Amino acid sequence: MIVSMENTTTSAIDKKLSQLRDEHGVVTLGRVLTLVILAEAGHSEAALEAANFASHEHPCRILVHVAHSQAESTRLDAQLRMGGDAGASEVILLHGYGDLAEPTETLFSALLLPDAPIVAWWPHQVPPPSPHTSSIAGIAHRRITDSARSDDAYETLAELSSRYVPGDTDLAWTRVTNWRIQLAAVLDQAEPAPVREVVVEGCGRSPSVVLLGAWLGTRLDAEVTLVNNPGTRRLDRVTLVRDDGEIVLERPGRSVAMLRQPGQPDQQIAMPVRDLNACIAEELRRLDPDEVYGEVVTTGLRDVRIAQIVDTTGELTPGAAQFLAEHGGGRPDPGPSARATPGDAADPVAGLTEPEPAEAPAAEPSVPTPGEERA
Repeated sequence: MIVSMENTTTSAIDKKLSQLRDEHGVVTLGRVLTLVILAEAGHSEAALEAANFASHEHPCRILVHVAHSQAESTRLDAQLRMGGDAGASEVILLHGYGDLAEPTETLFSALLLPDAPIVAWWPHQVPPPSPHTSSIAGIAHRRITDSARSDDAYETLAELSSRYVPGDTDLAWTRVTNWRIQLAAVLDQAEPAPVREVVVEGCGRSPSVVLLGAWLGTRLDAEVTLVNNPGTRRLDRVTLVRDDGEIVLERPGRSVAMLRQPGQPDQQIAMPVRDLNACIAEELRRLDPDEVYGEVVTTGLRDVRIAQIVDTTGELTPGAAQFLAEHGGGRPDPGPSARATPGDAADPVAGLTEPEPAEAPAAEPSVPTPGEERA
């Protein structure tokens, strides 16, 4: 059921919701949270589809604010979706024009579920100036951003690191959950040996490559080489260089990864790329701060030792050179021939924090859209 309201107010919307619930017998007792989505005009449906998918696992009230031109006259249009058109939730789309194009706590306050956690999600950009100082983020228990939407992954991660507060999270980190699970399992089963170097290969515009490298480098006390490969935004390969040989986890396609270890036959592992639906469902499973992400985006990005950044495409951004200069390197390598030489032996592998298992999601579209960077 879809009901449209033009030039309305949040008070009128709340009354209409109560009327529809009385008429159709819809209750809100099973709603576990309020999900606030701060979208852009013309790009809200992909985010709403993902939220509806996640609502089957996490029943919630979904409030979507779509920002239109501030030059137009101030008005608020709304669309209410209930029943089969809203998954296991109730959806309220707010189209703000003029002064209401800027989402504020006042705009949402009448529509928030009482005594329920609030999750704020910016699906299309990293919110300026800061996700934890804006009006909406100030009342949210969790704040979900997506650094993959930015043009310079290194600069954006540096900004997110400087302003991190517990409760912040990034879908670029969520996308590497399956990689982290597999790598942690491999090292847990392998014979103890120091990891001398970590090589992470993928698109140089992908913040997932940087975050995974920072996590592995700091946890294993090893230097990290980041290799920028041509192609879509995705992770391609992780290599752990040890004295007894290399452990390589590579995913050449969309669903199956290949694991190569010294002295063992190659193994195929089901590891499909993660779509936006799966990432949002995972983020809503926990409303407490993601402590591992917090460590990676703050101390990890600060303390990681970068051996080199190998550029095979000429697409590296100015932020990459700055990141390399700040973390032990000199300049990005001009081509694929250079590779860091293993340095001094690192400490033995100390247990990696293994993330919670994630459900196997469907494959993502080939063209990146908000929230759909491959990892």
